[in-house]
Amino acid sequence: MTNTARPTQAARAIAAAQLLAACLGLVSVFGLAGCASGASKAAADPVTAADDSDARKRARVRLELAVGYFEQGKTDIALEELKQTLTIDPTLGEAYNMRGLIYMRLGNNPAAEDSFRRSASLNPRDADTQHNLGWLLCQEARYDEAQRSFDAALANPQYGGRSKTMMTQGVCFVRAGKFDDAERTLARAYELDPGNPVTSYNYANLLYRRGENARAQFIIRQLNNSELANAESLWLGIKVERRLSDGMAMRQLGETLTKRFGSSREARAFGRGAWDE
Repeated sequence: MTNTARPTQAARAIAAAQLLAACLGLVSVFGLAGCASGASKAAADPVTAADDSDARKRARVRLELAVGYFEQGKTDIALEELKQTLTIDPTLGEAYNMRGLIYMRLGNNPAAEDSFRRSASLNPRDADTQHNLGWLLCQEARYDEAQRSFDAALANPQYGGRSKTMMTQGVCFVRAGKFDDAERTLARAYELDPGNPVTSYNYANLLYRRGENARAQFIIRQLNNSELANAESLWLGIKVERRLSDGMAMRQLGETLTKRFGSSREARAFGRGAWDE
């Protein structure tokens, strides 16, 4: 962000919860345990002292409580806190965004979409809301709508989460079968944040699927040489090395996979030589 306003404690907590929700969604799809540390701050208009009426201040306190309960997995209590938040201030867009994240976790996509759209109508510049809406629409295979939401998020020049949104947009392109668009978008996301393991895994996996094995090897090796490697990334690394006929690298990765994640599906597939799994 380019503005110098200090974020409120509630805003920081919301940003952390947004990252958590995004990671939860991506982990469920890719099986990659862990996300890059740090969270992008919402690219909304900065809140000034004049904006914070007594009612809004009280609403933000309740919202912060809701965020805390959400992070603890206490979704029912979080929703009750949000109900109180919106009773105090029904124009607080961040509350609708948080409500959408909770409904996504609960699998209530229609209610989540309604909440995200309410948030966007109150603050069209909130790129995090557009990102969350885009990911929801992508999961429902509404790909064109999803891409419009991602584009809306990226259109905000103050948005600090561009790499996160480009990574998610690239994943959505993969789901839609638009592999050229996916490769271009994931490449840009990787360029912006090469340390993000979710981006690295998905970019390397796409390159592997497209037969670009040397490029896939470079990326997946970096991930597997870090503390963020897991069973899925190691298994992809093994398959890449097999295509490139590097038996020593295969054995080393296989030993690491078996030692660290011996009960995983990937370790069992490695033991059987089931390369297509």
